[in-house]
Amino acid sequence: MTDYDVIVVGAGHNGLVCAAELARAGRKVLVLEANETPGGAAVTREFADGFSVSGCAQWLYQFNPEVEKKLSLGSHGLRLAAQNLDSIALGSDGGHITLSGNTVSGASITVEDQAALKEFNRLTNKFSTLLAKLFAVRPPAVVEGNLSDRWNMLKLGLGLKLMGREDMSEFMRLILINMYDVMEERFDNDQLKALLSIDGILGTHMGPRSPNSVFTYLYRRVGEVFGYAGPAVVEGGMGTLGKALAASAQAAGAEIRFASRVTSIDMEAGEMSGVTLVTGDRIKSDLVISGADPVTTFKKLLGFRHVEAGVARRVSQIRMQGSAAKLHLALDEMPSFTGLSEAEHGQRLVIAPDMNYLERAFNSAKYGEYSIAPAMDISIPTVHDASLAPEGKHVLSAIVQYAPYELRGGWDGAREQLVLKLIAQLDQYAPGLADLVTASELLTPLDIEQEFHINGGHWHHGELSLDQVLMMRPFPGASQYATSVPGLYLCGAGTHPGGGLMGLAGHNAAAEILNGGKPS
Repeated sequence: MTDYDVIVVGAGHNGLVCAAELARAGRKVLVLEANETPGGAAVTREFADGFSVSGCAQWLYQFNPEVEKKLSLGSHGLRLAAQNLDSIALGSDGGHITLSGNTVSGASITVEDQAALKEFNRLTNKFSTLLAKLFAVRPPAVVEGNLSDRWNMLKLGLGLKLMGREDMSEFMRLILINMYDVMEERFDNDQLKALLSIDGILGTHMGPRSPNSVFTYLYRRVGEVFGYAGPAVVEGGMGTLGKALAASAQAAGAEIRFASRVTSIDMEAGEMSGVTLVTGDRIKSDLVISGADPVTTFKKLLGFRHVEAGVARRVSQIRMQGSAAKLHLALDEMPSFTGLSEAEHGQRLVIAPDMNYLERAFNSAKYGEYSIAPAMDISIPTVHDASLAPEGKHVLSAIVQYAPYELRGGWDGAREQLVLKLIAQLDQYAPGLADLVTASELLTPLDIEQEFHINGGHWHHGELSLDQVLMMRPFPGASQYATSVPGLYLCGAGTHPGGGLMGLAGHNAAAEILNGGKPS
């Protein structure tokens, strides 16, 4: 006899979406989370006395509106402090450019680039709309698909055909090349090229010249198909999303236990039997859904001894070493970025002068070094939400691209040096900022792995490359949430459609389980 119909390992956002939908369908669900708060890497955490910040993800720009509505997240506390923010590419001399929806402005922007942006957005929005439709359903099986798979393949082919011959040909061409070449073809302004390019490489181990960077750009733009006209700031930090999802799951009847780390996914006589906690307690269920990344799930929790050699090999070949770090600064007062108004300090600020700058930054990571002049995606959330810092003080949070998981010489001696370099770099754009810093924190990919239990510290639970997406994610044989291990399912970012705060991996996994899905 089992204790629960379903055990979900991990209270990340996908695990909570999956749990909520299964509980709503009448299943007896238990969610086990190693940390003391819900949300996985999307949490609000205090890094200095009175100063709190979104731990990893700092912008909400992709969460699926249908999932949000279905789970009534608004009634469970989800609020936005700001939305539809602009993206501003900073110039150290104050010569910035501003990307606002379908328009770009700045003294260096020409009429030709403005027109080119509108055409580029028209085209890429069409491509991302096709991806959005694919993301909302399970990926078709590579071989021996059922009627549902054939229907999804038919819809994919129809979607391509309806683009029209020219746009379909352009889609097939662009998807296989890189952002550098695409930007060079279409735009003149170096800042604009870099500002667009950075959305194709954030959180990845790729530069603008890397193949697949166009796909990751289109992946990010799926958020616009969902109704986001720019990034949003969650009131109370990103942890509010996790808390709202947890509240929705509990309201539906799911039980959630925090500080309950799963150390093994257990099998008996070739069948799923439940899980064992770090305390030694065993909880029984013949259906376990892992929200952890695929390597953690198969290698660390289940153990390769329970899978075929081919599965173990495929798991070991997943590319998932993180290259992005997160910088958090506590500031005595609002910094003053040269050339920005007070209101503009609350927008998304980006340090990426040109594409060659981005590629040079990536070159360092290729050889196990951190970038001495990295790209940064900067948020000052206290402009919109004063609750994150003491009165009159502020928090600055920045995604730092690049900082490799395996740093040559290790992170212990390098962490402080990199923090000083990053503060000095910010000071070039906001003179006097260095004097305002009262506390700092740098989360490297190694820290992200240890704190949030993500193998390799990769935000997306694996690269979003063409050989690791759709019916190839995480690998053939586990691409439709069910695995070759009876009773074991996956629902995390390592599954289709992938990383980012979207919620569709958890939603799709729940739908597959309720439909009695079997491994592809």
